Amino acid sequence: MYKLTSIADKVYYVGVNDRQKALFENLWPLPYGVSYNSYLIVDEKTVLIDTVDVCYSDAFLRKIADALEGKSLDYLIVNHMEPDHAGSIRLLRQQYPDVQIIGNKTTFGMLEGYHGITTGLYEVKEGDTLSLGKRQLMFVMAPMVHWPEVMFTYETTDKILFSADAFGTFGALSGAVIDEDMNVDRFWDEMVRYYANIVGKYGNPVQRALKKLDTIEVNTICSTHGPVWRKHKDKAIEIYDKLSRYEGEDGVCIIYGSMYGNTEQMAEAIAASLAENGVKNIVMHNVSKSHASNVLMDVFKYKGLIVGSPTYSNALFPEVDSILSKIEIREVKKRCFGYFGNFTWSGAACKRLAAFGEKMNWEFIGATAEEKMSLKEDMYEQCITLGKAMANALKESKQSI
Repeated sequence: MYKLTSIADKVYYVGVNDRQKALFENLWPLPYGVSYNSYLIVDEKTVLIDTVDVCYSDAFLRKIADALEGKSLDYLIVNHMEPDHAGSIRLLRQQYPDVQIIGNKTTFGMLEGYHGITTGLYEVKEGDTLSLGKRQLMFVMAPMVHWPEVMFTYETTDKILFSADAFGTFGALSGAVIDEDMNVDRFWDEMVRYYANIVGKYGNPVQRALKKLDTIEVNTICSTHGPVWRKHKDKAIEIYDKLSRYEGEDGVCIIYGSMYGNTEQMAEAIAASLAENGVKNIVMHNVSKSHASNVLMDVFKYKGLIVGSPTYSNALFPEVDSILSKIEIREVKKRCFGYFGNFTWSGAACKRLAAFGEKMNWEFIGATAEEKMSLKEDMYEQCITLGKAMANALKESKQSI
């Protein structure tokens, strides 16, 4: 019934697309949907790598049956236990009661917790191998990319890396599965957004995993979200490497809140100064309108960060405070930081923004601006100075690389 995509000889894509869910993890918008990728290898032994969200288990199980053509399923490899990938395990076990479930010790604790499964388990550790007949699999532990049980599975013949969530993106697959068969332009920003929203805190574990991959040859990357990377695999790895080192591009993200437009006028003046001083990549986010998902994407994307807030009940504007909390959780490093504020009777915003920058250990650009009530000429000039200071800081940062 299903026309299945072959990743290699007898290696099939059996994933599904979700174009219904509005928010991933009930947090992050999915304007282009999302795919849940699963892969089946048919050899002397058959092995399924990860499952899909339980909402799509019916189509998923029929795809597996079509690919098996009457064969039994010998193994299920669980690279990642998050429910969007492990949600169909219990139903799969009901369909194939003799299937052995392969994972590591941490996997099995979660398997019992989510599904009550404690039997038919096959534990693997770093570097262990499994022969399927003509093909052999090797297991690479990748804890905290981005859960503690995560591991990669490496197929040695065609050099395929089944990478769990690593190198994944938001965005459903529209017909084609492999990158060389589609226009992948829209997936690059969705990869950055996915990383910033989901993986962002775990830069050091990602770096450790990437170092392990340096020791093996990879021709194809099969992530659990987004395209199969073959033609563009090096770019996918490069993006994850850069993001996990917190190496922002040359540009500035301006984040601000504004109740009556005065703080917004300051943001506009700063942006104009940045442009006048040669900064071409400038993005502005009004936190009352921009979704945190997109704000975080640009915080990860650009080296410069400027935050502005009015004083609100002797604290930060609530939506500014909220996005700063999300940035802090992700432990974003290596940013050039500036800030500005506005108040009517008692200024507190700039003090709190300065304290936040110090907590994050960011490089302060040496200029700020804080206006009382409406924007006046002298403070307008301070906004211009702030923009120029950020532009200079980015130039100096670029020269030091």
